[in-house]
Amino acid sequence: MYPIRLCILLMLFCGGSLRAQVRTGAERAEAYLHLLKGRRVGLLVNHSAQVGGTHLLDTLLSQGINVVRVFAPEHGFRGMAEAGKKLDNETDPRTGIPIISLYGKKLKPAEADLADLDIVVFDIQDVGARFYTYISSLFYMEEACARNGKAFLVLDRPNPNGHYVDGPVLEPDKTSFVGIAPLPVVHGCTVGELANMFVGEGWIRPGPGFALHVARCERYTHQTYYELPIKPSPNLPNMRSVLLYPALCLFEGTVVSVGRGTDQPFQYIGHPKYKRGSHQFVPTPNSGAQQPMYSGLACRGYDYSDWSEAHIFKQKKLDLKPLLQFYRHFPDKRNFFLNNGFFDLLAGNDKLRRQIQQGLSEADIRASWQPSLSRYKQLRSRYLLYPE
Repeated sequence: MYPIRLCILLMLFCGGSLRAQVRTGAERAEAYLHLLKGRRVGLLVNHSAQVGGTHLLDTLLSQGINVVRVFAPEHGFRGMAEAGKKLDNETDPRTGIPIISLYGKKLKPAEADLADLDIVVFDIQDVGARFYTYISSLFYMEEACARNGKAFLVLDRPNPNGHYVDGPVLEPDKTSFVGIAPLPVVHGCTVGELANMFVGEGWIRPGPGFALHVARCERYTHQTYYELPIKPSPNLPNMRSVLLYPALCLFEGTVVSVGRGTDQPFQYIGHPKYKRGSHQFVPTPNSGAQQPMYSGLACRGYDYSDWSEAHIFKQKKLDLKPLLQFYRHFPDKRNFFLNNGFFDLLAGNDKLRRQIQQGLSEADIRASWQPSLSRYKQLRSRYLLYPE
């Protein structure tokens, strides 16, 4: 394995991906196939559950594993549904296996969904932000398995934003599907580490018969630059959007467009009435956003699509400058934040919104996070599976 410092240098100056060095949990069949043989298996997966270019479902079936049922998170089993679109149950046309949606009429599996299973496998690529809903689906499935005495296996994958921890920690009264546990906005954990944390901290209470297994990645550290081999959801099309997402997603609780309906979502920000910034874009319906905010209207703002991934990766912080700058110059501050409270759910408290409205500096806002972040970092250190 390359030393961490050399890995970063290679990424910065050679422009190459170090993805090939990392072996994901799903690729390490020797670490988990024995847990599945002879058992009735459920899968909580989407399109990112790949093993050498083949979907995990097909890989397991080829090994004679009895896959009884598939569960699908937001964006669906194939990962093509736009954000927020409710999904129905369906049947996989290739295998005939039923697919239960966990982003439609329900977010949690029912007891009947698990009754004829012995073990559930989770394999979904996360991006390391608390409000990215795949980890909420992880939490609910792990909780259901714990309650019903089923084994739960996480096939771990690298966290592309796992090289730092930052942002406000979720307060209990802001718990929701975009904030399932008391984590900071950038939690710095893989899904395997989170699964251990959920149980270890008592946020999920195991019942009789429950067992948690994690198939770890190989040749991964939290400072590894891991270029995702497939986009994790329709509006995160490349690594730049993935790295910018933790900061720019906060705009989803405001009247500002984050570029949904363009080729550069989570790389553009703008509004039809904003007078600053040198960039203009016009949101148009596409496969990832069928009804984008301000469809057909010219939005003025900022373009981050020319920022290098290396620059963003090196920052190692939740960058508040775009949010503070946009609010400072927005002509209608009273209506900047959506009145549905979504910004507070994303932030994990109502303090960040009030701090912005009061005109606090980035330094003062960041200082207010430090006590809870320090406690979280101590907690996190108990569950790390990989070197820092």
